[in-house]
Amino acid sequence: MSDEPESTNIEPPEMLLGTVAIVGFPNVGKSTLVNRLTSSRAAVVHETEGTTRDRKELICEWAGKRFLLIDTGGVDLTGEDQLTRSIADQAKSAIEEADLVLFLVDARAGITPGDEDLATILRASKKHTIVIANKIDDPSQEHLMATFHRFGLGDPFPLSGLHGHGSGDLLDLVVETLEDEAHGRPAPDDGAIRVAILGRPNVGKSSLFNALIGEERTIVSDVPGTTRDSIDTIIERDGRTFILVDTAGLRRKRKQRQGIDYYSELRALEAADRADIALILIDSEQGITEGDLQAADIARKAQCSTLVVLSKWDKSTITIEEIRPQLLRRLRQRPPFITTSAVTGRGVNRLLGKVGELFDKHAGRIPTPELNRFLGELKEKRQAPSKGRRKLNLLYGAQVTTRPPRFRFTVNDTGLVTRDYGYWVENELRERYELEGVPVAIDFRKRPGS
Repeated sequence: MSDEPESTNIEPPEMLLGTVAIVGFPNVGKSTLVNRLTSSRAAVVHETEGTTRDRKELICEWAGKRFLLIDTGGVDLTGEDQLTRSIADQAKSAIEEADLVLFLVDARAGITPGDEDLATILRASKKHTIVIANKIDDPSQEHLMATFHRFGLGDPFPLSGLHGHGSGDLLDLVVETLEDEAHGRPAPDDGAIRVAILGRPNVGKSSLFNALIGEERTIVSDVPGTTRDSIDTIIERDGRTFILVDTAGLRRKRKQRQGIDYYSELRALEAADRADIALILIDSEQGITEGDLQAADIARKAQCSTLVVLSKWDKSTITIEEIRPQLLRRLRQRPPFITTSAVTGRGVNRLLGKVGELFDKHAGRIPTPELNRFLGELKEKRQAPSKGRRKLNLLYGAQVTTRPPRFRFTVNDTGLVTRDYGYWVENELRERYELEGVPVAIDFRKRPGS
């Protein structure tokens, strides 16, 4: 803890103008439009129909104003399989939440039966809707918009999501409409805890995600690989803000990752890169596999603090006593773990509390005087390495960064620091300050002038 007094001048959280949902029939260009509006590659874009299955939330900023953008899967109300019906239900939920709906249609394809059905839902919802006639790549094609007046949802808006024609005007219209609606909610600040859920395909990531937020935000299916995008959801629990990111399953062999799977994995890696905490989900029925170790290694390389979540514990035949030594032996960061069952609810209510505790260590700071007392104890606990008549001396140390913690230990000669001794210091630091699961970095520096 710092000795400096805390400031009482707390700025109010920045407000979002509102929530905007993008809906449309499959393959009309929704993900391309999302990437265009957010100036990102946040959505997976691929020519296969139905690439986006879940709905995802992104913060979009334009002209200094911010709003929440919800991307949804392609809505095919005539589909009879369970996955197609789930996608349609997700889109309907997004419409219910939205202050403004962007209804995307393919201007070159004209009106389809699916467009008609979706227009009926939108009229019944009474939500402010902008019909966007996409794939108008040239002004000479604007006559194609006329047919969409039949929806009774106002004048269509011409757009080329691929080339960006009209995107700036559309953002102007969105911001203006949201300001007129006068909706708003707090945006997540830098104190929000970003949590990525990582793991192999079909280990229960989406089921856990839905259990945490208390609703069917992502589609749960027994088909491996259902989740393709990274899904961001903001929730509040016990006065803390969490940004949960559900991700596509990480496949073990790179040669198996092609096309959509390749780009989906990139999203998962990006999710880890921007997360504070990674939940490594392990199917307790199967035990620890190479794929689980790969997921943990991705979290470590992304500098995430790690919490192992043993899922499907209601079906497990192994015991905690059997799995604990495996975790300690095979995972370098020695992460803590929790047993859960999305079916029975076991461990779910405690999970975010564990995440909060781990984040406090991830973002915490050890006072310099305390750290130097610890270094003094290390010198008494184990004889330092030496070479000839020269012996390593730990002189002093300080924590230089947080989130995650990084330390700089000044020594008399860095050439005397052995790999074994460095690991020993790291492990002692973890044990002393309960940093299990936290990516501790130590830089040994030579004292200036020595």
